[in-house]
Amino acid sequence: MVDLRLQVVATVLGMALVAAAGKQFEFQEATVDAIHQGFKNGSLTSTALVRFYLDQIARLNPLLHAVIEVNPDALAQAARADAERSASRGRCAVGLHGIPVLLKDNIATRDRLNTTAGSLALLGSVVRRDAGVVTRLRRAGAVILGKANPSEWSNFRPVDSGWSARGGQTRNPYVLSATPCGSSAGPGVAAAANMAAVTLGSETDGSILCPSSLNSVVGIKPSVGLTSRSGVIPITPLQDTIGPMCRTVSDAVYVLDVIVGYDEFDAEATGAASKYIPQGGYTQFLRIHGLRGKRIGVPDVFFEGYDDMQMAVYEKHLDTMRQQGAVVIKDLDIATNFTDLYEQETLLMAAEFKLSINAYLSDLLHSPVRSLAQVIAFNEAHPVEERLKDFGQPDLIAAEKTNGIGTRERAAIQRLKEISTNGLEKLMKEHQLDAIVAPNSDASSVLAVGGYPGIAVPAGYDGQGVPFAICFGGLKGYEPRLIEIAYAFEQATKVRRPPSFKR
Repeated sequence: MVDLRLQVVATVLGMALVAAAGKQFEFQEATVDAIHQGFKNGSLTSTALVRFYLDQIARLNPLLHAVIEVNPDALAQAARADAERSASRGRCAVGLHGIPVLLKDNIATRDRLNTTAGSLALLGSVVRRDAGVVTRLRRAGAVILGKANPSEWSNFRPVDSGWSARGGQTRNPYVLSATPCGSSAGPGVAAAANMAAVTLGSETDGSILCPSSLNSVVGIKPSVGLTSRSGVIPITPLQDTIGPMCRTVSDAVYVLDVIVGYDEFDAEATGAASKYIPQGGYTQFLRIHGLRGKRIGVPDVFFEGYDDMQMAVYEKHLDTMRQQGAVVIKDLDIATNFTDLYEQETLLMAAEFKLSINAYLSDLLHSPVRSLAQVIAFNEAHPVEERLKDFGQPDLIAAEKTNGIGTRERAAIQRLKEISTNGLEKLMKEHQLDAIVAPNSDASSVLAVGGYPGIAVPAGYDGQGVPFAICFGGLKGYEPRLIEIAYAFEQATKVRRPPSFKR
């Protein structure tokens, strides 16, 4: 184990050297806006920025296991971005041009990086093309820095949160013994610990919102279809979505603007959701007074079981929202009975996973495994590396036993639609709400089964120093108002602080 004090000293020395080379640019906690400013005033280059993050990964990854692999072409991409910016006299220093991005290791890249969902079974597989979101990132001039560690198979194997056979156990940078949550643990930890400017995660149910909450970063879970899922190792197309995990709301929104939009390889979902994308993009909703006039509902069910300290913090935050001009409506009840939500979601997810993963694997140009059955067999043949004794693979086996979308699955789809229509949709329309609010990722299942968006924002730290968050959720296409609320809340509270690496 690397001595943390030596790491901190080395990091400080490294920062000083890089800062000297970059004319005192402040790399730690650097935002996209600060990076743009550094590019423009000459205090920063993409090459220096990539070198800094590669150095951070080299120093901290032996402790945190947040990154599976770095891109051997990252520095070449950075040099190209610097040349483009120089040739255009700085005019292309916008969006994510020249800015490094870490991708969860289920997001495909057609380059020298692997795409494995953390599983050894997919090591060496070759994808046909970049994922849809990666195509958009490259078009915007972003630097693909590497792949971040997920919970293996995005937690469709019941592994410890943040563990994968390829990457090991991701650790929470605030309290190393605390859970980093999953399945986008690696992206969340990497963003929190300044191992990348911005990161991308994926969510089926809680996989962006939970690690964002427990690692004190901002996570945006977009409406399903707003971002393409093509080239992303799937769980279920009914719920899968790709979104940013960054240190600030504004950074996450910059990323969102780049990755949304129609993709012919995910045509049905992205075509249906494209109507929600506002003219002029999402950055226009970064409004300091974004809470004014907003109607925010507080469903009781999500705030049960929290200790007095955390509840006091949440009450204070609700008061802040009122002071900022929001109408906060407490004691709301989501009318529908959703006690069977998890049962129906799980039943449907098993069948959807088998169909989706078999389609993904069969489309690869090369792969050691070509079906879910072969993935299961691979794990059985590699029990030590895949920790089969510790975790098993019950969900994979259950999925393999399914036979497509039959009577039970169609009934589950209908039931989940009822839960959404008679639950969150009815509540929000009856009370004319712009958003609901919940602790951490406690509303994730309600948001997941309806394909609804959510934004997690740092809210505080418990007695041990473990972060917790507040989540704003809404109906499909509510991203503009959720961004206004989240940004205004963040600016009014400014809760986030850098990690402490407490043992």
